[in-house]
Amino acid sequence: ADCLALFRSTRERDNMVTPLVKHKIVKKRTLKFKRFQSDRKVTVKESWRKPRGIDGRFRRKFKGLPPHPNVGYGSNKKTRHLLPNGFLKFVVHNVADLDLLLMHNRKYCAEVAHNVSAQNRKAIVERAQQLNVNVINKSAKLRSEEDE
Repeated sequence: ADCLALFRSTRERDNMVTPLVKHKIVKKRTLKFKRFQSDRKVTVKESWRKPRGIDGRFRRKFKGLPPHPNVGYGSNKKTRHLLPNGFLKFVVHNVADLDLLLMHNRKYCAEVAHNVSAQNRKAIVERAQQLNVNVINKSAKLRSEEDE
C-alpha cells in the first residue's frame, strides 16, 4: 500500500507544473523593522514609521540603536515578488483571465481572487488543469461531495 501511495505522489508531482528557472531566494533581512519605542508605549504600534523628532537620537542614527529601513535591504531583482514555489503570482477573477497565462505557465501561477464564488472557482480550477497552469489556492471554498 505504501509503494502505491509513493507511486501516486511521484506521478502527481510529475504532472504538476514546475517553474522554468528556480532561483534561490535570499533575503538580506527577515526581521521586520519595528517602530522606535513601540515596545515601551502601548499607543505606539509596531508598524514602521519614519522618525521625525527634532532632537531624536534614533532619527540621528546614534550608535547602539536599531537600523532604519533603506534601499540597501532591497531584494534581488530576479527573485523579487517570487513565491517559495518559484512562480510569480497572478490574481485571476474569471476563466478569461486564465487564458492570459497560457504561454506563461512556467513563470506565473494563478491565485483565484477572494471574491470569486465557489461555482466560478470550480470552473477556473478545471480550466487551469486543461491549460496546465498551477493554481495556488485550488482547494479554497471547496466542499466535499457529502456536504452537498
